[in-house]
Amino acid sequence: MPDLFTLSAAELARRARERRLTATAAVQAALARIDTLDARYNSFTVVTRERALTRAAAVDRGEAGGPLAGVPFAVKNLFDLAGLPTLAGSKINRELAPAAQDAVLVRRLEAAGAVCVGALNMDEYAYGFTTENAHYGPSRNPHDVERIAGGSSGGSAAAVAAGLVPLTLGSDTNGSIRVPASLCGLFGLKPTYGRLPRTGSYLFAASFDHLGPFARSAEDLALAYDAMQGPDPHDPACAQRAVDAVLPSLAQGAAGLRIAVAGGWFAQNTGPEAAAVLQQAVQALGVTRTVEIPEAARARAAAFVITMAEGGNLHFADLKLRPLDFDFATRDRFIAGTLVPAHFVTQAQRFRQWYRQAVARVFDEVDVILTAATPVPATKIGQVMMELNGQQVAARPFMGMLTQPISFVGLPAVVAPVQRAGQLPIGVQIIAAPWKEDHALRVAAALQAAGVASAPIAPGAQA
Repeated sequence: MPDLFTLSAAELARRARERRLTATAAVQAALARIDTLDARYNSFTVVTRERALTRAAAVDRGEAGGPLAGVPFAVKNLFDLAGLPTLAGSKINRELAPAAQDAVLVRRLEAAGAVCVGALNMDEYAYGFTTENAHYGPSRNPHDVERIAGGSSGGSAAAVAAGLVPLTLGSDTNGSIRVPASLCGLFGLKPTYGRLPRTGSYLFAASFDHLGPFARSAEDLALAYDAMQGPDPHDPACAQRAVDAVLPSLAQGAAGLRIAVAGGWFAQNTGPEAAAVLQQAVQALGVTRTVEIPEAARARAAAFVITMAEGGNLHFADLKLRPLDFDFATRDRFIAGTLVPAHFVTQAQRFRQWYRQAVARVFDEVDVILTAATPVPATKIGQVMMELNGQQVAARPFMGMLTQPISFVGLPAVVAPVQRAGQLPIGVQIIAAPWKEDHALRVAAALQAAGVASAPIAPGAQA
């Protein structure tokens, strides 16, 4: 039998349901691997050992079961876990009272039989693309520990890429699931805004924030996504959403879907390594059409304005009273957010409505649009600048330049990772129309079936 850490979430659950594997054995294996390897990657901020073993025993007794029976998972530390303060990557939140109950998505995964084993490192208050956290240290990319794991869900990505757990949850405001998935060589899903409830999570910018999973296969993404769907009256954005299961549709692959590749601004801001990966996907899918998403550069600028303003407003009291308790890299950006003129925010929101309608017209003609997920592979930890289009640009903000125009209007997107022999992985961003997660996941599954997309455990973590 292969080592348990190499098995997908779907296969672990299948074996648990068939009584060929106990949930306790799966969880013990994950805990042992975390103990052995996580000092190298710094993905976990807390391991909930006793909770996990108690929960696993309940699954083995038949008190909990389902499509994710016995699957160990972990969550970005902005998800509430009962009995723990919800850190959101900060020092300030250590003083919060412990959460009274788990976040809704944690409860839904555990209702499906999964077992939470801990909370994961992130950029402070989810503001960043690198997970270089001044309070808890940087999460390290398992493909090269001198490089970033991406952010702000860097711990979530590193934990899956290292094979510590097969499934994690993260959040995505401007790219915080898609960027780490690309840089760590994983499948990641940012659903439509309002699809999955955010109740029990510490938000960054409420009009942008999405929650979603990381995994090593399209099937595992779909399995987790289906388990987490459903309306939630406590999240106004998600109050009316019905369940729309996608797992059964993966077998269709890309058949019948109208797929195009994004030109214009997206093509111009894709580095050569990312462009080569995107071309592999285009060729595998037989894509011949190019479309342009209009005003993407302005959409990115407007996304910056609104998220800065919302984040600055959220943290205004602490910025006045205890500025030195922030990570300096986020503090200055939050302060800048408090100074954004209301006129700018109003104009950005007005443009947002126009842009939503313009993008909808593009999806009248196609079902799926492909871009690179990040302009370049993972940069070095501490690296301030990177090269793009022959110019030196700031590494932190520019890593999300291909994701921001997509989450600006809440489109669903999946990252399908492409591994390159002897090189760092990088991902393809698969974008669909609102509420069409099934289209994006079907294309990811097709790329996986064609051997273009894959997410093996990072070579350094396989021993």
